Amino acid sequence: MARTSRRHEEEEHENHERWLVTYADMLTLLMVLFIVMFAMSQVDEAKFNALRSGLAEGFGASSSFMAGSDSFLQDQPEETSPEVVSSQDFRSPMDPTPQQAVLEEAARENSRLEAIRKQVAEVLRRHGLSDDVRMSVDDRGLVISLVSRHVVFQADVAELSPRGQRVVDVLAPVLRRIPDDLRVDGHTNQVKVHPKFYATDWDLSAARAVTVLRRLDEVGGVPERRLSVAAFGHEKPLVDPRKAGSQQVNKRVDIVVLSPVSEEARALLGTAGGAGTGEEAGS
Repeated sequence: MARTSRRHEEEEHENHERWLVTYADMLTLLMVLFIVMFAMSQVDEAKFNALRSGLAEGFGASSSFMAGSDSFLQDQPEETSPEVVSSQDFRSPMDPTPQQAVLEEAARENSRLEAIRKQVAEVLRRHGLSDDVRMSVDDRGLVISLVSRHVVFQADVAELSPRGQRVVDVLAPVLRRIPDDLRVDGHTNQVKVHPKFYATDWDLSAARAVTVLRRLDEVGGVPERRLSVAAFGHEKPLVDPRKAGSQQVNKRVDIVVLSPVSEEARALLGTAGGAGTGEEAGS
């Protein structure tokens, strides 16, 4: 009876080495994984070039659309993985680069602003007011400067003269038709004299800008939602203050047609790179 019990216990003895089977399986899987990863890291140049040509033919482009060396690996380290191939490598020759897109955007905007400038110049010419306005294109957009050659503003005051009112009223229909926002910038001349009726040059320049803004809105019918105001005092002269007659020109209000294009394109407005126009007096 005791012998039978001992045999039964031996048959039910637990195998404590079973973990070795699981461990061996895990090592095998890891080895297979490393082999697969190593195989994937090797780029077959011939197969890659064949894939490149096939993609090019499939999209109706020449196989040379991937600019650069014929060998993908020519300038790359030996361990370079396929992940270094970016989507830009597959850009069609018809797709502009980011730099080209910015240049084209700036060129289109310069052309549009030039068309507006010509409209403004023509309407001023018809009314004999060309000498009262200077126009230029810069990184803000089209700048229409109401200069004081014919006394747009009297000294120390913010009220438009009768001629100044005519200039604003002639400009208003053109500005009302375009969709752009407008900013009215006030400026005083560079003479360091305390204004008679205002605390500082800043107050006087702001008052002049508000006067023009209200005229555009209340008389010219330009929607107020498109209008804003800025004041610069004597800080931003239009011409060099050392030049004779600069005081009359620098005492002005600028009506700025604000360009809606990207910041990168606006930086090219009015430049040769953007095919823009420079400063012009009247026309």
